[in-house]
Amino acid sequence: MPTEAEEPARRTPDDGWRQTHLGRLLGHAARRFDQRVLHLMAHDVEVPLALSNLAAREQVSAAHIHITRHLALDGSRLTDLAHRAGVTKQAMGNLVDQCEAWGLVTRERDSRDARARRVRFTTTGLAWLHAFARAVSQAEVEFRTEVGADVATVVMIGLEAYAGPQV
Repeated sequence: MPTEAEEPARRTPDDGWRQTHLGRLLGHAARRFDQRVLHLMAHDVEVPLALSNLAAREQVSAAHIHITRHLALDGSRLTDLAHRAGVTKQAMGNLVDQCEAWGLVTRERDSRDARARRVRFTTTGLAWLHAFARAVSQAEVEFRTEVGADVATVVMIGLEAYAGPQV
């Protein structure tokens, strides 16, 4: 016979929380936001046509946005870029390889360490970065319109507090 303490464990729990907990909602919201940003970039007339076509065919993913989001304007070492993006050096290396093939970035010798290489934006990559800025701005306007200015402000303040200091 189960004890009173064991009895709750035997009942069928309400598992709706698994679909609606904060982490899951944040994940869905982040994916939706990134997808919207990529869509806007695919339709930006200032994005080089080849990149626009890649984005429109969903060849460019949110993972590629890591480079756009984290690459310093004066360039970054691959290990630093991977650390800021929260991915492995190998994963970032693959992304950089793809972005280099698309003409977004180039690898150059590091002037501070001849053994190291720095990843830098190309002219095309800087155009992509500017398109990213426009798309993020537009997606934020759309978010504010959808949820209302007050809610958007509270969400932003809450997320900034929760995320803590950025690397």
